[in-house]
Amino acid sequence: MARANEPPMTKGVPAKQGYRLPGNVWILGWVAFFNDTATEMGYWLLPQFLVVVLGAQPMAFGLIEGAAETVSSFSRLLSGWLSDRLRRRKPLAAAGYTLANLVKPLLAVAQSWGQVFWIRFVDRAAKGVRAAPRDALIADSVDPAHRGAAFGLRQAMDTAGAIVGPLSAIVLLPLFAGKVRDVFWVAAIPGLASILLAWFAVKEVRPPAKTVVISTSSAGSADKAPGARLGLILAAVGLFSLGNSSDLFLVLRAQNLGLSAWMAPALGLLFNVVYTALSWPAGKLSDRVPRRRLIVAGYLIYAAVYAGFALLHTPQMVWFLFAVYGSYYALTEGVIKAWVADLVPSASRASVFGVLNWVVGVAAFPASLLAGWIWQHYSPAAPFALSSLLAFLAALLLLFA
Repeated sequence: MARANEPPMTKGVPAKQGYRLPGNVWILGWVAFFNDTATEMGYWLLPQFLVVVLGAQPMAFGLIEGAAETVSSFSRLLSGWLSDRLRRRKPLAAAGYTLANLVKPLLAVAQSWGQVFWIRFVDRAAKGVRAAPRDALIADSVDPAHRGAAFGLRQAMDTAGAIVGPLSAIVLLPLFAGKVRDVFWVAAIPGLASILLAWFAVKEVRPPAKTVVISTSSAGSADKAPGARLGLILAAVGLFSLGNSSDLFLVLRAQNLGLSAWMAPALGLLFNVVYTALSWPAGKLSDRVPRRRLIVAGYLIYAAVYAGFALLHTPQMVWFLFAVYGSYYALTEGVIKAWVADLVPSASRASVFGVLNWVVGVAAFPASLLAGWIWQHYSPAAPFALSSLLAFLAALLLLFA
């Protein structure tokens, strides 16, 4: 089984003209769309629900989300290893979607923030369970020359759900006279669609028990060891993630600069529209040019955006920076997964995806804590300057990969 270390064009194997992505990839895209619609319908209402309805302190939201993301990162590591061990992708991916969408509607009957804690805990753990097997299933389902397009499509569908979900909540809340619990119940409908598609429409693609790696370098020379290259990628992702604090800090900075708080959802909508529009084209482009270049470009865009937030003194440019920020996600999220899939044989692909996701997840919590501490002890601009610097250093490190 040949290993594609670089995009097809660099090996003299161009992407096929007129190639259509397999049905499995499209179905997994729709699974992601319905799942994220269900998630985002409730997610943006959680702060209001916790503080106004349940009477929790704002600090409880930080505790809930921090613990949820931590368990998600560790469950990704375990599920990736288990998927390769069992040589099965679909059951773990489908089980993750099922568990998450069974517990989310329980928010409608929660009576304390402690109950919300466990609902979110299980929801995010289930997200971790499905992530690595799903990514491996996408990579195994598609022609290697079109992996970038496949991951880009799934990312675009996922982000489209992140647009439809909040818009649905905005429409439904007035219809339900502001009753948040009723919105949580309605969110179960797209969640059910995600479950049914995952179990009955997605097809299993079992990886081989053993994979023989053959050099496909067009020049016939020995290629750089994929293990060393993968190590550099993980190191760069880890360094970048240490500065990649929660996007809520961008919203707080916008408000700190004078933007009205009620404009925050509009900022998120602008970001997601750009992210959705560019994800699939960026994935397709990565099948034609070295994926590394797009990821480096994405990291540099991130560095520029965060430098902008550090230097701004008025809110006028915030809208432009949020739009540009969406292009960073489009250039990196799906493309880096396609690049890792190029480097790793199918038999161990889910395990490596699990490690990649774990690195990102483990760094997320301290990154946000550090940003908050720097904000409080130095200035609101300081954490953005640090994030910009770390992103620039990560981009330099990727140049050696």
